Amino acid sequence: MIPKHKGTAKLCVQVKKRMAALRREIEEKRRRKSGKGGPKFFIEKEGAAQLALIGLTNVGKSSLLVATTNAKAEVSPNPFKTREPIPGMFPHEDVQFQVVEAPALMKGSADGKAWGPQTLALARNADGLILMVDLSQNPVEQLSLILGEMEKARISVSEPKARVEIERRFMGAGLRVIPMGKLVDCTVKDVEELLRGYRVTDAVVKIYGEATLDDVEDVVFESTAYKPAVIVANKMDLSCSGKNLKLLEAYVGNRLPVVPVSCKTGQGLDKLGEVLFKASNVIRVHTKEPGEKEFSERPFILKKGATIYDLARNIHSDFSEKFSYAKVWSKRLVFSPQKVGGAFVLEDEDVVEIHMR
Repeated sequence: MIPKHKGTAKLCVQVKKRMAALRREIEEKRRRKSGKGGPKFFIEKEGAAQLALIGLTNVGKSSLLVATTNAKAEVSPNPFKTREPIPGMFPHEDVQFQVVEAPALMKGSADGKAWGPQTLALARNADGLILMVDLSQNPVEQLSLILGEMEKARISVSEPKARVEIERRFMGAGLRVIPMGKLVDCTVKDVEELLRGYRVTDAVVKIYGEATLDDVEDVVFESTAYKPAVIVANKMDLSCSGKNLKLLEAYVGNRLPVVPVSCKTGQGLDKLGEVLFKASNVIRVHTKEPGEKEFSERPFILKKGATIYDLARNIHSDFSEKFSYAKVWSKRLVFSPQKVGGAFVLEDEDVVEIHMR
């Protein structure tokens, strides 16, 4: 059904690669059901966000998982010891992140070598990435290899100028395009026609930043996936680590945050939670019952840019349908509470009281 025009050739190739990876995953599921075994590569998402722990072999991924989460991973000096994903929960203040250690990448992973396709599929499905390098060796070479294999798999850690989110809805809901940013070479009508051409007829489409029609088309096919990432530089306890850390920071510049740690001594691990929270593009929103003085201790976890309507849908489907107005307590407001409508954009640690019709 893909229209034949300039730019769709790469999309076709990417779709075929994803189909091949999914076929392998289906075959693995069949083997497990039949009792023949086989590794489990799909991990159900839990917590505020799922973060895939990606790196070459023997950089300390298992050590980081054991040091920061509740996972029972085996720490071994033997290369390629991890052969299937291992999840663990990483606590930070009042939220928890799910960190999933993936089998090691190597040169040729994107072309099908070893567990490469499954590891890269795990990275594509995750909400964010932890890219781990070893400071006892050249960290720039390690990071270049990781980024190169992910680029071949159309996974990018560079934030695009535009972000397009397509939220599929029930049949009959219709198509609604919300340009929260700027459409560069097209109109809302052009976007609607493109989506209907790909049989996307029941969805809410939010566009952030400066988006082109190609950006929207990429999202339809999930061609290039942007993933926020953090670089964890391990083995800071070694004498050569300082020099190699400077090389890494000079290479990365301001593109990605770098957190130097030592899984052996615990150095730097206390800073990791805050960096992961900032990079994950999520916010914590507390709710309050009308007439009550105290707000809920357990927050709702939403994406940055979420509105009152998004919060209402997360609470219950009836809330968005019967929504009347909301009161918001926030440090950024001149006075609190402030009466707002459903399109009000929320920020981290806002307190919301929803009123129904």
